[in-house]
Amino acid sequence: MSEHTHEPVPYRTFILIWVALLVLTAITIAVSRVDLGALNIWVALGVASIKSSLVIFVFMHLRQESKLFKIGLMVMLSILAIFIGLTFFDVLYR
Repeated sequence: MSEHTHEPVPYRTFILIWVALLVLTAITIAVSRVDLGALNIWVALGVASIKSSLVIFVFMHLRQESKLFKIGLMVMLSILAIFIGLTFFDVLYR
């Protein structure tokens, strides 16, 4: 088996991702306090998808994987977010 060697992620990247996650958390809190009706769920799922993508790409080193693997994971996460959103949409309008 061949070992893949990757260059280390600089600390600056970790700090920027941490700040981005804090900003996205603040957005989540702000949106939860505003009544947007059914749009609240979609905004929350969108922000959660962005946050999970940041964590997966940087902290789980997906950025260094093959392009096919990246696309497959992002498609899967998008489909999962759509299914969860449609479930909430169904429950909301029963």
